[in-house]
Amino acid sequence: MPNTLTHTALRLPEGTTVHHGKVRDVYRLSDGRLILVATDRISAFDVILPRGIPHKGQVLTQLSWHMLQATADVAPNWADAMPDPQVIIGRACEPVKVEMVVRGYLSGHAWRSYRSGQRVLCGAPMPDGMRESDAFPAPIITPSTKADEGHDEDITPAEVLERGLCKRTEWDTMANYALALYARGQEIARSRGLILVDTKYEFGRDADGRILLIDEIHTPDSSRYFHLEGYAERQARGERQKQLSKEFVREWLIAHDFMGKEGQQVPAMDDAFVQSVSDRYIELYETITGQAFQPTDTTDIEGRVQKAVSDHLT
Repeated sequence: MPNTLTHTALRLPEGTTVHHGKVRDVYRLSDGRLILVATDRISAFDVILPRGIPHKGQVLTQLSWHMLQATADVAPNWADAMPDPQVIIGRACEPVKVEMVVRGYLSGHAWRSYRSGQRVLCGAPMPDGMRESDAFPAPIITPSTKADEGHDEDITPAEVLERGLCKRTEWDTMANYALALYARGQEIARSRGLILVDTKYEFGRDADGRILLIDEIHTPDSSRYFHLEGYAERQARGERQKQLSKEFVREWLIAHDFMGKEGQQVPAMDDAFVQSVSDRYIELYETITGQAFQPTDTTDIEGRVQKAVSDHLT
């Protein structure tokens, strides 16, 4: 199988700090720039799984860059350059510790909550009588805390303000941006025969205090997509929807008795499963962009990334 990038230790100018997240390694330069390296790590239930997924970091980076460019007129974002297929460089921002999750359909976590009897999720009402994968009357925002470690937690807009995670004006700006970005994402998805089911957006404050869209956008890690063709027919028959997302990884883990709970053991990932995950990521990239995926050389991924970043910074 191709090599994967599961850790980086880039040599960068003095004063650079680094944070190794669940999937991304984030380098912050003293001049105010940020280097975001999408590794091939994969996480589910807030746990990093034991094997990297070939080409996953390239898919995430190139798809995110594509979407950041396609939505720049909707919300200002942090990204300035993509010097390598796994690297985006842009403006460092102070992250707002809230994930803005926008849901247009009853699926995933929302469906699991709904099935258990909940009719309000993160302060957003969910009507009675809905079935899995039904569309909400209008998209809802169901925020969660952005945890540095451990599990993110559901939170209401009122609790966001009570905890001082952001100001009222910042919340309003983020909510407006999130709904507008979701609407644009839906338009793009439908033009490619997909439905953008739900997604998350992260925002930060730049040096001037402006709210900017940060991190990735509309990727398999941050979003769920259904196939548009046959959606209505499958709903009418009560069948599961065909989707392109990371949900199948979560379902595989659940089937192997793992949900990230204390004492549970991560199941072994064989080559066939790892390849199937890689194939799903590539399929979504090609479907959503309409472009053939061109895998880059994986002989020495970190060396390739190091050279690209160094050349860009000089």
